[in-house]
Amino acid sequence: MRRPLRVITATFALLLVTACNSASSGGSTPSSVRGVTADTIKVGGIVSMTSASGYSKKDTDLGARARYDRANAEGGINGRKIEYLGAEDDGQDPARNLAAARKLVQQDKVFAVSPMSSVTFAGADFLEAQKVPTVGWGTLPSFCGPAHLYGFNGCLVPTPGGTLNQTWPEGLAAVLGGSRGKSVALIAGDNDAGKFGIRTFTQGFKAAGFQVAYAKAVVPATSMPSDWSAYTKEILRSGPGGGAPDAVVSVMQTPYNIGLFTALKRSGYKGVISDPTDYDPGLLAKDATKQALDGVHVLLQFQPFESDSPAMRQFKADIKKAAGGEDVPLNMHMMTGYMSADLFLSIARKAGKDLTVESFQQAAAGFSDTGTLVGDRAEPKGQKESFGCGALVRLKNGRYEVAVPFKCYPPIPFG
Repeated sequence: MRRPLRVITATFALLLVTACNSASSGGSTPSSVRGVTADTIKVGGIVSMTSASGYSKKDTDLGARARYDRANAEGGINGRKIEYLGAEDDGQDPARNLAAARKLVQQDKVFAVSPMSSVTFAGADFLEAQKVPTVGWGTLPSFCGPAHLYGFNGCLVPTPGGTLNQTWPEGLAAVLGGSRGKSVALIAGDNDAGKFGIRTFTQGFKAAGFQVAYAKAVVPATSMPSDWSAYTKEILRSGPGGGAPDAVVSVMQTPYNIGLFTALKRSGYKGVISDPTDYDPGLLAKDATKQALDGVHVLLQFQPFESDSPAMRQFKADIKKAAGGEDVPLNMHMMTGYMSADLFLSIARKAGKDLTVESFQQAAAGFSDTGTLVGDRAEPKGQKESFGCGALVRLKNGRYEVAVPFKCYPPIPFG
């Protein structure tokens, strides 16, 4: 009996679609979950690879790649390999940050964005609306509250009702032999990150017993000053009796810190200088940079590279392998990418074989582990507060040394 032509045509079309699906997915079973196939999970990143000041977080991408490479070498996550697309460069530009987020989701169809590391996060609302699990450096308010956004070491800039990490104030108190009777000057760039940094650190240093003599987000964020004298004069007259404060804390990036610290030293400042960004042996290649940063205490929110824990040895081995077997200078951006990837992988593994946004979120809601390079982790705690751990290292005679060992401090309420 001859079958009708329309039946034959429909059958042929079905076979053709099936063949095309098999070919396009490498034999994988098609999935309705964006970025997930039977054997892969697609992930991308957003990083400030370039900036107007010359500051770069490009090694964040290397750190993430190193962690994803090891996960794949160990068999992947519940049988799926990570297809890491690399990081989009936002150039520290809000418009480019949003464009990068849109590209990764709408064009590249990623399941997750990890890492995300920038001073701007204009793409946050879009990623949250699209329910894209996103992990990065929680230095912006966007990482504090939204359901799908996670800081690799928690929420560092909380909203009222959250808590503050006291690693920096308590660490500097240890350096100064106590905070009682000690004054501190805080300075930041005139941008969202700088303003939030001034607000939070002002409260944190006061809670630790310091007198906050100066706290301003006034340095132009888009054009680095060629003359720092206006800032240094004001800072050096802000302490008790119009004198210099005991410590100057900069919440800025490396090129700005080099200019500010050089000017402070030329003015004869002898107090403690500290910042959260300049832990990078690569900076020591230039004598002028080495001199500017000599003696500076740098805040770390992870174990120092000088530690010899099993987790640190694994990190170093992974970075070396991802760098083609070379002993590349380690820096904090590598750690940012590595631990962003590590948190994503840990939650995805807990989500099980049936990976969806919903199963990822459910796994995150009860996630915790201990003894990582950033201390003990827990979600959703990390969406409201920092994990509370850190250390201070000091650059001395061209080498970093641990000034205050890695330790976890009780957080304080933020209001």
